[in-house]
Amino acid sequence: MKCLIVDDNKMARMAMKQLVSQVKNLELVNECATAMEAYNTINKEPVDLLLLDIEMPEMTGLELIKNLGNKRPLIIFTTAKKDYAVEAFELNVIDYLIKPVAPARFLQAIDRASEALESNKAEVKVGEQEFVFVKDNGILKRINVDDILYLEAMGDYVKVHTPQKFHVLHATLKSIEEKLPSSKFLRVHRSYIVSLNKIDYIQEGMIAIGKANVPVADTYRTALNKRLNLL
Repeated sequence: MKCLIVDDNKMARMAMKQLVSQVKNLELVNECATAMEAYNTINKEPVDLLLLDIEMPEMTGLELIKNLGNKRPLIIFTTAKKDYAVEAFELNVIDYLIKPVAPARFLQAIDRASEALESNKAEVKVGEQEFVFVKDNGILKRINVDDILYLEAMGDYVKVHTPQKFHVLHATLKSIEEKLPSSKFLRVHRSYIVSLNKIDYIQEGMIAIGKANVPVADTYRTALNKRLNLL
């Protein structure tokens, strides 16, 4: 599990690095002294877990979370203040650790993060471009590629729409796009990927797939036109 330490206090970062070094399944990617530095780091190299302080100059840890959007990893707050606990848990963080952090308490938080990563992170495996396996609420389900109508990004989640139902995955649209056969699927909007074989018609910037209407963004229109068999 790749982690990033974010704290403006050098001694606090050193103490956290010591705790991280004692856990075999943790890999320290980097350490950052500001939230802005962490934001730029995550945009370059996504991580699984943030060990994040709250009160920092210029941008707080809470503000960092709100600005990460779809790139948000799992969060464990490490702070000397108890005042932010309610707001923190409203943001669905994994845990809230009070400094100085005891090793046993740290391990408990890491175990929670490991369980969350295992149960929530979408796993998509393509086999001969005929079906995918997705992890939906901890259950590995097989979906035929030809049954997928379109995919829709919704915050930290992606909906995979099929004629029968939709599956909700904790993932980014980009991570799923990379694992689907590009010959059959195309991104047409920052929040949508469509199955080219399932398009019924296109009118006024909207793709009709069954009963759904999927928007086409101008930046993707040229790529879509190249993939269509226009007469």
